[in-house]
Amino acid sequence: MTRPSLVRSAFGVTSGGAPVDRWTLDSGTGVRAEVLTYGAILHSLRVPAPGGEEDCVVLNLPSVGEYEAHSAFFGAVIGRYANRIAAGRFTLDGTPYRVPVNDRGHALHGGPEGFDRHVWQAASGHLDDRGVRLRLTLHSPDGDMGFPGALDASVTYTLDRQGTLRLDYAARTDRTTVVNLTHHAYFNLAGAGVGDVLGHTLALDAPSYLPVDPAGIPLGAPEPTAGTPFDFAEPHLIGEHIDDAHPQVRAAGGYDHCWVLGPGPQDGTLRRAARLADPRGGRRLEVWTTEPGIQVYSGNTLDGTLSGADGKPYERHGAVCLETQHFPDSPNRPDYPSTVLTPADAFHSTTEFRFPHLNGR
Repeated sequence: MTRPSLVRSAFGVTSGGAPVDRWTLDSGTGVRAEVLTYGAILHSLRVPAPGGEEDCVVLNLPSVGEYEAHSAFFGAVIGRYANRIAAGRFTLDGTPYRVPVNDRGHALHGGPEGFDRHVWQAASGHLDDRGVRLRLTLHSPDGDMGFPGALDASVTYTLDRQGTLRLDYAARTDRTTVVNLTHHAYFNLAGAGVGDVLGHTLALDAPSYLPVDPAGIPLGAPEPTAGTPFDFAEPHLIGEHIDDAHPQVRAAGGYDHCWVLGPGPQDGTLRRAARLADPRGGRRLEVWTTEPGIQVYSGNTLDGTLSGADGKPYERHGAVCLETQHFPDSPNRPDYPSTVLTPADAFHSTTEFRFPHLNGR
C-alpha cells in the first residue's frame, strides 16, 4: 500500500486553443482514476480484479480531438439537463424556452453544446490518508443552450482507500431554471474493449420504469417491470432478454430507459440503485445515489467505429451506462419529481460507484 496521490499532467488542446489537463487520482490501494478538465470526463478508471489483474473498466477516447469530434458522451458530466426534453421546449413561470435539438427532433443531454463539451476549471484538490479529492467547476451563463439563469455548477470526484469513486454535484442559479446532472460512464467490468457486456449480470432496485416513444420521450406514468424484460429485481444477464420481441426493447435496440427507484431515505442519504457484475472476471460494481431514477443504456449504437486509447474498438453492447438522474422530460411533466432550481435553493446530488469485491464483500 502507498499513500493516495493527485497528479496533474497535460492531455491536449481543444480546437479553440484551450489547454486540457488530466488529473490522476490514486487511492494508494490499487484503484486509479483519470479525470479530464474537458467535459469533467472520467477518462480512465483502473480497478483490480479479485485475482489482481488490473484493467480500465470505462470506455474512453484517445485525444481531445476525438472527444470533440464524437458525441457518445464517454465518461462526461452531463448538463444542464441530462436525458431528453421533448422538442427542446419547456415553459417555466409562464415563459417559454427552447433548447437546440440534437437527437431525433429533441434536446438530449443539454443540447449540442452541453456541459460535456466545455473545459471545466480545477478549483481544488485535497488528499489525506483516507483518499483523494478533486473539485471541478463550470460557469454556464444565462441563456446557455436556451436555459434561463446563470448557473454555477461543480462536481467533486473523491476516490477513497476502499476504491469507491464518489461524485458530488452542486449548483446555484441567479434565476429560476431547470437542472438535471448525471455522469455518463460506459462500464465494461471485463475491461474496456473486451467484447460485449451481455454476459454481465445486472440488478436494479427499481420496481417500475418509464416506457418511451421511438425517440426516447416518456409516454406517461411509470409502469411495473414485473413480467417484462425490464425486470431486474434479481440479478440476471443483461443479454437474457435484450433480443425479446417486447416493443420497448425492439424500438431501442436494447435498453435505453429510465428505471424509477423504490422509495428512498428522506434525509438525503444514499440508497442502492444498481449492481453490475462480470461473472467470468469477478469484478463487481454497486451504484448508490440520492437521485430518484437511473437511466440504463446498453451501448446499442456502438458499432466498432470508435476505439479507445489502447486501440481496441468498441463493438455493439460493448458497455453499459448507469446514469443516476431525475426523469427525462420532467420540465414538461408536473407529475414527475421536479427539476426546478430557484435562486433561493442549492442543488446537491451524490452518486457512488463501489467495488465490493475489493473489500471481500
